Amino acid sequence: MPEPENTDLIEKLRRFVETVDVANALTEPLSQTIENLLRVSAAEINSEEASVLIREDDDGDLRFLSAIGKVAEKLLDVTVPAGKGIAGFVMSSGQPLAVSDVGEEQSFYAEVDKKTGYSTQMILATPLRYGGEVIGVLEYINRRGEPPFEPFTPDEMDRAAVFAEAIASLVNAYESAKIYRELGQKILGDGEEVDLASVRKWLDGLRTSAEHREMIDLAVLVREIASRGEAERRVCREVLESFLRFSNTKDDTSFLSY
Repeated sequence: MPEPENTDLIEKLRRFVETVDVANALTEPLSQTIENLLRVSAAEINSEEASVLIREDDDGDLRFLSAIGKVAEKLLDVTVPAGKGIAGFVMSSGQPLAVSDVGEEQSFYAEVDKKTGYSTQMILATPLRYGGEVIGVLEYINRRGEPPFEPFTPDEMDRAAVFAEAIASLVNAYESAKIYRELGQKILGDGEEVDLASVRKWLDGLRTSAEHREMIDLAVLVREIASRGEAERRVCREVLESFLRFSNTKDDTSFLSY
């Protein structure tokens, strides 16, 4: 018979892995969709590079959540200090900004170029708004082709704002799923020593189980339905709450067996 401590640890590990896998099932398609929208919108605006920045922590620093272009991978490792750069201005002011020559813009944060080796010459930045709050910044850098570049136009700023509205919804969903994953990570927060080799073997078995696959399928189905609108989200909540009350009266329930 398993020791009580081991049983407790196994249950914590099970809940942790299920939480992380559900979060990954939610975040991975969102990340891909954000990147696809960046590609489509950059082509529409005739921009060479595009990126999404979001708040890194309570201090207000910004990090690159997604980026496309020549130095996209390098950008994902860069942080912009709170209030710095054109992105910091747009984040704090909530106002879009188009700069045709960053060399003449005092707020331009040149450290990003130093870290990536890229040469930024012009920027169009617009806020990402969700629920009345600015949750990030959408940026377009330079034109395609060789300089000198034509300045971004008011029409392109309007089109960027339309793309920003769609991307903001995706960013909000991504951040919600990330918080869900971080909460799961706290499950293992009491400091037990774990035999990692045994844990990995056990995890492999867990992920291939029918019960685990059903749980992931259910999470994806709920996400698809809830993403269709406010009414659908309310229905999902009501159904899940009703199911939770029902499952509390049963010892063994398969999520997708009905």
